[in-house]
Amino acid sequence: MIQKLIARIEKTGAPIVAGLDPMLSYIPEHIKKRAYEAYGETLKGAGEAVWQYNKGIIDAIYDLIPAVKPQIAMYEQFGVEGLTAFARTVQYCKEKGLVVIGDIKRGDIGSTSEAYAAGHLGKVQVGSKEYSGFDEDFATVNPYLGSDGVAPFIKVCKKEKKGLFILVKTSNPSSGEFQDRITEGRPLYEIVGEQVAKWGEEHMGETYSYIGAVVGATYPQVGKTLRQIMPRAYILVPGYGAQGGRGTDLVHFFNRDGLGAVVNSSRGIIAAYQQDKYASFGSENYADASRAAVLDMKEDIACALAGCR
Repeated sequence: MIQKLIARIEKTGAPIVAGLDPMLSYIPEHIKKRAYEAYGETLKGAGEAVWQYNKGIIDAIYDLIPAVKPQIAMYEQFGVEGLTAFARTVQYCKEKGLVVIGDIKRGDIGSTSEAYAAGHLGKVQVGSKEYSGFDEDFATVNPYLGSDGVAPFIKVCKKEKKGLFILVKTSNPSSGEFQDRITEGRPLYEIVGEQVAKWGEEHMGETYSYIGAVVGATYPQVGKTLRQIMPRAYILVPGYGAQGGRGTDLVHFFNRDGLGAVVNSSRGIIAAYQQDKYASFGSENYADASRAAVLDMKEDIACALAGCR
């Protein structure tokens, strides 16, 4: 699957992931109105609104980007109906040829981790048949329970030719409370990065590993260090746009081949119409605003990598 991601990045010229992290406050009123008329102001109505909102954005941007990253918590808050919207979103994105990164941040041990891996990346046995659950292409994984929490995911990835992005240095302000703690004379995130590189050596694609890392755009110097520690790991970079990351912050996340990183923007894309810059599109044309935001992000990253400013 890492080869498909790389191929789509090269085809689109856009190392961009659209974070499909819907909140009801992002969804235009006309979409919510139709959903509530059909299903009432219920969890099912909310799930329908989320699905229709996502579909509009996907239709507007799928040809511009290689991948999407739905954050499962934004769907789980609506219960089973939200998970139905999540599953429909994943399937529709795959039909459009997009690589799907399930932002699930799972991390547990033993049979629990095996179940998470089966549900999101693998298959589950039901009698004489096997079924895929959500069937994402990649998943985000929290490594802080240790290798026995990650190993079941790697096992499934090897079988299904899928991949992981393991949390190493996250973009949130308090990440340093634990991730920056000095251990054996180095920040903990460096030790985690070294382990990610080791795991990756055992699950390689043609040039990059199927085992990648999550490193926030809000810490560009850390990104430079971790790029050296994990030269063959793809880095998923959250924190662009709404969280303060800019194209100029991203240069060191990439390798000299111009590959090695893919940058996530969530509300900066999906709620672009609510920004002053794109307000002229209006809520009826929210998806067109999202397309414009992707094009601007693509230009910003390309310019930064080319050193034009």
